Amino acid sequence: MEIKRSGSRPSGRGPDDYFSGSVRVDPLFEAPAPARGFGANVTFEPGARTTWHTHPLGQTLIVTSGRGLVQSWGGPARQIRPGDVVWIPPGEKHWHGAMPGVAMTHIAIVEALEGKSADWMEKVSDDQYEAAAKAFAERRGPHGDQRASTA
Repeated sequence: MEIKRSGSRPSGRGPDDYFSGSVRVDPLFEAPAPARGFGANVTFEPGARTTWHTHPLGQTLIVTSGRGLVQSWGGPARQIRPGDVVWIPPGEKHWHGAMPGVAMTHIAIVEALEGKSADWMEKVSDDQYEAAAKAFAERRGPHGDQRASTA
């Protein structure tokens, strides 16, 4: 049995090749072989986000604070908030990050396949991000609540 003490592993800045904006990654665990799991606490400052990417064995996100967006290629943006658990299937091209004006933190859990846990792709453009945030804002009120019908 091994216990990793909180704060025993250094925080790091999310690499510019994988993220846009200010992102902090706090490693939580990396299971030794033959296990292949890895977990990190990831904090996105407002407007920060991942690049488009996939995971060979999928990814689980557990939102712990703030509000964020997640979007699969060709699909609508969806809001995520504390307590939400998001499963992204293997090979699904997607991105996730903070809403404009609000930071978001999630625990990300992945498994590696042949030593690789993600395939990082192109950046989510400002236009793509703004369209996703705007489209969501049009469906929701300023605090993420369902807008009242005027009919």
